[in-house]
Amino acid sequence: MKHRAALLLALLLPCAVPCAAETETRIPAVAIETASELRDRALKDDVAYDIVESLTTEIGSRLAGSENDLKAREWMIAKFKALGFDKVWSEPVSFPKWVRRSESAAVVEPYPQPLTISALGGSAGTPAGGLVAEVIAFPDLEAMKAAADYTVRGKIVYIANPRMHALRDGHDYGAGSGVRVQGPEQAEAKGAAAFLLRSVGSDGNRLAHTGMTRFSNPDKAIPAAALSNPDADQLDRIIKRGKPVKLRLSLDCGTEGSYTGANIIAEFTGSQRPREYFLTGGHLDSWDVGTGAIDDAAGVAITTAAAVLIGRLPERPARSIRVVAFANEESGLYGGKAYAAQHHLEIDKVILGAESDGGADRIYAMSATVKPEARAAIGQIAEVLRPLGIDYDATLPGSGGSDLSAVHAVGMAGLSLRQDTSRYFEWHHTDNDTLDKVDPEQLRQNVAAYAVAMYLAASAEGDFGSAPGAFEKATASH
Repeated sequence: MKHRAALLLALLLPCAVPCAAETETRIPAVAIETASELRDRALKDDVAYDIVESLTTEIGSRLAGSENDLKAREWMIAKFKALGFDKVWSEPVSFPKWVRRSESAAVVEPYPQPLTISALGGSAGTPAGGLVAEVIAFPDLEAMKAAADYTVRGKIVYIANPRMHALRDGHDYGAGSGVRVQGPEQAEAKGAAAFLLRSVGSDGNRLAHTGMTRFSNPDKAIPAAALSNPDADQLDRIIKRGKPVKLRLSLDCGTEGSYTGANIIAEFTGSQRPREYFLTGGHLDSWDVGTGAIDDAAGVAITTAAAVLIGRLPERPARSIRVVAFANEESGLYGGKAYAAQHHLEIDKVILGAESDGGADRIYAMSATVKPEARAAIGQIAEVLRPLGIDYDATLPGSGGSDLSAVHAVGMAGLSLRQDTSRYFEWHHTDNDTLDKVDPEQLRQNVAAYAVAMYLAASAEGDFGSAPGAFEKATASH
């Protein structure tokens, strides 16, 4: 009786120290063996290329809110069903509808000549007949911020930010895109008539790179555009001559109310824990230039093809595989944010998440943000990926990808499969984003990597730490 009473008391009292260390997440040996077979099978599979070819040929560009937006959603639903997914559904996503009709620019003084530009998403249009104004140039955004407002008022601000370099990790893009996103609004606050910047791209083509900009108050938006790199070089040379420079800018574009699109979602049901799932996908929208092959038809194709390989196994993994074709990533992660808002209370059901949105070239590295007890399982995934030439850096975070960064922010454990972007930013957001830039062999390597990661995470014994608010400190420091 004394021992029984002592046991009862121990059960009732709270632990003065942790009662037991949390069990480490591990992946069974049989799953490792199956994943290795999946990897090898994926390297011979062309489902992903067929998807990219079909989407870019039958639909083409997919600007959010355009007629092709709806066509792409209908295409995606039909494709998911044809590929045998167990469930296919959509969830609404609303956003401002921005349209582009035409654009042109030219030097008026002192050396008249045309310039190649592309309006930025979110830009306002110019008055009918265009806008003629003097240019004021700055080497970077900080220099413009430091300028007195009266020197900027009524002029076309030009930020001659440095050209990007072709780098495997694409880290130059962050600085350039920051200028593109923030610059127009800051120029407007100083009274600028319009805003131009050097394209955020590593190429020397006479094609301008579009992309989004952001105005807190759309009613105060000003005309904003990017110059192709050769035209930015030319404008730099003209300005260095020391004479006043005037440009004519004509943009027929702008925001026309709101639009409701959708995230298109498909799932293969897990064999033992079907309510839990690996979350993956890419964004279905693209800019209206090019056909959106590398940004991001390839991402949708890679993750869909990897899921299909898993769905066709004789025995499914314990958890489900969920693929999302996200809406309107390009203008501000609207699809990812909508998914996070709708599913944040059940975020613990996401075993792990990884999105593909870095083109179609080889994955060279993997990183992750997971709970400490799941590091060993991430290491197991890394070992199966190693024959694909993929390194694992445990010191780097993993948000899961562009849209999934919003889902990671509300508590999803994130896995990042990092693609080589040496070529990507030559074509990104330009007319050159077309199917011929997709290398089938490199695309298959991507499918193999995603199939391995998805299958092993869905087969894990234990979890990777997803829970509401689980990675708030990690996301704050990214």
